[in-house]
Amino acid sequence: MPLPSPASAGLRPIGKLAAATGVKVPTIRFYEEIGLLAVPPRTANDRRMYDDDAERRLSFIRHARQLGFDLDSIRSLLDLSDHPDRPCAEANAIAERHLADVKRKIAQLKALQGELSRMTAECAGGQVSACKVIEALHDHTASL
Repeated sequence: MPLPSPASAGLRPIGKLAAATGVKVPTIRFYEEIGLLAVPPRTANDRRMYDDDAERRLSFIRHARQLGFDLDSIRSLLDLSDHPDRPCAEANAIAERHLADVKRKIAQLKALQGELSRMTAECAGGQVSACKVIEALHDHTASL
């Protein structure tokens, strides 16, 4: 049985959903394939049609990805969002784990910044044979 007319039902095709959320069409299809986004109903001519709930869910996924959450964490957060009566401790635990990962990455980046600053500060601008950047890269004992 075909869907009601898209305009009357507040439905939109995948291209309009992509434009509204800033998520590319192949990414939307990928999220459907892995179960983060429900496969939508189709029209009589086999066009996928999305409602406001799909747009809200896709916007949630996009924002979580922008914040660096991995797909498994997003899946868990979506499950929690789908069950609003559950306690939010699990969502907080997911966010705390992600925050710890971010802090670890920041520490690694600061160490990288320090090493690159040291390498470039020691560069005398002479010949490559005396280049501190090249020398530091050959020194495999200096790791971050």
